[in-house]
Amino acid sequence: MDITITDMLFTAKDRPPHLAATKSKSKGEWTGLGWNEFYHYCEKIGLALKFLGVKKGDRVAVLSNTRVEWQLADLSTLAIGGVTVPIYQSNTPDEILYVLNDSKPKVLFCEDKILYGKFKAIAEKCPFIEKVILMTENGELNNDKLMLWTELLTLGQREVEQNSNAFAQLCGSNDLDQMATIIYTSGTTGNPKGVVLAHRQIVSEIVELFDLLSVDSRDCTLTFLPFAHVVGRIEMWGSIYKGYTVAYAESIDRIKRNLEEVKPTLLIAVPRIFEKIYNGILSQVQTNKLKQNMFAWAIRVGAEISRHKLNRESTSLVKLLEYKLAKVLVFDTINQKLGGRLRFAFSGGAPLSKSIGEFFHAAGLLILEGYGLTETTAAVTVNTPLHYRFGTVGTAIGDVDIKIADDGEVLIKSDKVMKEYYNNPEATKEVFLGGYFATGDIGEINDEGFLRITDRKKDLIKTAGGKYVAPQKLEGLLKLNPYISNVLIHGDQRKYVVALVTLDEASVQKYAQTNQLSFSSFEDLAKSDPIRNLIHEAVKEANGQLASYETIKNFEILPHDFTIESGELTPSLKVKRKVCDKKYSEQIDRLYGTDNSTL
Repeated sequence: MDITITDMLFTAKDRPPHLAATKSKSKGEWTGLGWNEFYHYCEKIGLALKFLGVKKGDRVAVLSNTRVEWQLADLSTLAIGGVTVPIYQSNTPDEILYVLNDSKPKVLFCEDKILYGKFKAIAEKCPFIEKVILMTENGELNNDKLMLWTELLTLGQREVEQNSNAFAQLCGSNDLDQMATIIYTSGTTGNPKGVVLAHRQIVSEIVELFDLLSVDSRDCTLTFLPFAHVVGRIEMWGSIYKGYTVAYAESIDRIKRNLEEVKPTLLIAVPRIFEKIYNGILSQVQTNKLKQNMFAWAIRVGAEISRHKLNRESTSLVKLLEYKLAKVLVFDTINQKLGGRLRFAFSGGAPLSKSIGEFFHAAGLLILEGYGLTETTAAVTVNTPLHYRFGTVGTAIGDVDIKIADDGEVLIKSDKVMKEYYNNPEATKEVFLGGYFATGDIGEINDEGFLRITDRKKDLIKTAGGKYVAPQKLEGLLKLNPYISNVLIHGDQRKYVVALVTLDEASVQKYAQTNQLSFSSFEDLAKSDPIRNLIHEAVKEANGQLASYETIKNFEILPHDFTIESGELTPSLKVKRKVCDKKYSEQIDRLYGTDNSTL
């Protein structure tokens, strides 16, 4: 397709007025922007940025939580030929400084005074930033470099009135191989690398992905992923192409309520979100024996129907009636909590447990898993509503060519693959092998063409006995337990594998109440024998599904969860292994005491 994302933006303005581009909640009410109104906001912002000196190729950074202003800032920047540089709102000032110094943006959008405070701490080291725009603040400013969002819109309106065709001309003046964005990897180790994506990569991804998923303007998503993450941006860009509505969640903490209010037809998330929903459901039913039995029966019935659907087999009338009853008694409640209208959900960014995929399908919700990286503009393989296999990340989409190297590494050739790492030719050269991008992931392709990712190449553990262990597999098994939140598997060059476990606080508190366990603090509860026995059983159950050299021989429960703020998780909720290995080295060493294995 020989059009850019900004060509798509220009044509989007002509969509029917009853279709909403965005929805967001303000003062207790959900309100939306129609496509024409959305376009004209972009027009004002884009022309204001141009007046402020942003030229084709100039960088514009955005430091903000996911919100409609983020989307408007991004599309406006791209429309005038600028390059958007997203920055995670959870980054420390030093991390922000690294991205800014590497990309050298001319303008910085900050959500509020809190995030502006992070920038202010390093502002003297960023003289290249000529203007900082505060998205959500009001009042008067006494700094020439600062500008309010409302002032930006006023300036833009003046520019529109002076030349009503200027923005349309700018939208159409971009080309496919022009740089559009630099997305810095959230990586689990080392400094982030700036992934350069042009309009070609973006258009290739959104056209081939969303055409496969049969999405259209009648659909609505509830968005909450950070737009600094490539999956969040694809969700947002996809709406420009397909015309579906992007509804903005108030916050991660309010997703449950927002799902019931918005009633989305699509849900795009990372596996951790589905794991939390799954564990929340399990912890609810485990408080009552009757609930447990009814739930187990419903899942058995649902799983049988799921298998029939997967294999395109007919189902007996008796089984259909059983499933209808299971829906009324169990599954409808689950689906109503998710809004009641979901056609399917999409999971990316990390592996989703096969068991969780099968569980939700049994309950009537199909979660489609895909695979890709920031460097491949998100998905290069995907399961679709008509062609899926649980435990895999789907088949190649569009022009994607996949090879498996001799050592098992997944290699990709596609228009979706990045142009380069910004300012880093050596790193760029390292990841391209004979025209293919080396993903760093280990995988295999089955006879039907479905790809299965087994682990990150650099994450594979080699025990002292010379055996290779894939930690993600072990961590995924343990996180199926409703009382476990996060897991760090360790064992490289050690005699056996051990685990650091964090608890799902809500589920453990509920267990304590049900079993009348009384402790002065959650930390004391986490150290108690009943909770250790609970996790001991979970580890034993996981070990029963593993080869002897993979089994977890010892574990320790940490008194708190891993968090983004502490630096233990990436913004896409993956554990930073090297950070946690170093931070918890004493606990890990204790697990390797003389003959200290407990399982």
